[in-house]
Amino acid sequence: MKRPVLLPLTLAAGLLLGGCGTITGGSGGDVTLRMVAADYGDSDATGTGHYWDDVVRRFEDTAPGFKVSVEVVSWNDIDKHVADLVKAGKVPDIVQTGGYADQVAADRLYPASDVLSIDTQANMIDAFAKAGQVLGSQYGIPFVASTRVFVYNKAVFQKAGITTPPVTWDDLKKDAELIKSKVPGVTPYALPLGPEEAQGESTIWTMSGGGSLADNAGNYTIDSTQNRATFAWLRTNLIDRHLTYPDPGTVDRKTAFADFAAGKVAMLNGHPGLIQKAVEAKIDYGTAAIPRRDAAARPGTLGVADWMMAFKANGHKAEIKKFLNFVYQKENTLKFDEEYNLLPVTQDTRAEMTGSGKHQDLAEFLNALPNANFYPLGDPSWDKVSGLVKQRIGGAVKPDGDKVLADLQTAAAQEAGRARH
Repeated sequence: MKRPVLLPLTLAAGLLLGGCGTITGGSGGDVTLRMVAADYGDSDATGTGHYWDDVVRRFEDTAPGFKVSVEVVSWNDIDKHVADLVKAGKVPDIVQTGGYADQVAADRLYPASDVLSIDTQANMIDAFAKAGQVLGSQYGIPFVASTRVFVYNKAVFQKAGITTPPVTWDDLKKDAELIKSKVPGVTPYALPLGPEEAQGESTIWTMSGGGSLADNAGNYTIDSTQNRATFAWLRTNLIDRHLTYPDPGTVDRKTAFADFAAGKVAMLNGHPGLIQKAVEAKIDYGTAAIPRRDAAARPGTLGVADWMMAFKANGHKAEIKKFLNFVYQKENTLKFDEEYNLLPVTQDTRAEMTGSGKHQDLAEFLNALPNANFYPLGDPSWDKVSGLVKQRIGGAVKPDGDKVLADLQTAAAQEAGRARH
């Protein structure tokens, strides 16, 4: 996931960590693992380099002679930097960034089963491990996660006489109508379908309506019967009734988040970064599962992850496996998740964060992790299709919305065809 998906952080400059050293690799000769990692910090003081410096130091203490060099790079630059390294024949052994599909398509990666122990694989939250698969084999190794939950303003709910958060779409509409009538000046529900992250909001709504943007086989299903019904419901029940923004296709997520933090929005879907904004703004907020069309349906959420990838070029499979198994120990994953207010991808860290009592603000997000649904991350066409969805899906809630979905379906199928050939 690209950096804005998780938290609105300013990106720090890259740092080079680790040093020179040797280890005799399984293929003979001296080996220093080289890793490129994304920076999650917003200053030199909070930069991710400090985390990796500590991990590498402690790892090397347990493995004399084994050296790891970690280069931490801004999210603005990391994908290009890795591409430049590959082009120059300086392929790193490990990369931690926002996606993996392009590297799988180029046949550059070890399968996860080659570079993780059985115990480490079993400790991964299943939904996130499966999201790293391409054609049934896992290549993307989840590193950190985010989910989406329903967030509401408790003070507005109280003024409107609402005692519990909505469970179904009908509940949501009724609550929005109460807010409109009893709390003037507040937008009842924020529906950001503008180009910043329209693929996220549309995925949440299609999912909760029994549809999806792509099926389990990776085929795009943008113009499905379920999705047509979902966007028609949004148009007739929220937009036409003036219970959300007049033209959601022009509203970005950052605007919706800012409006909620300013007390101008009563309800919306959000990630942990929204909670941070609400706390800073002293908004009395609540969280709940995302409302769904049918109360009998299992609650779901949009899951987003950043990924580890293990490259084959240098033949360091055994060394990568040793280091990654250390990285995914609970002590290390918990420290990273707590430092950057992110969600875990491993079961033991989720259990720790859920049971410690220190993360009540993240409780609903943690609960949602096992039920996460994902973009078609393993499809190399997704980046381009996602861009099309961002630009066009806002039109699906207008009177000619069915044509918008049909045109998107055609364009997505063409991009998929090009990517596979």
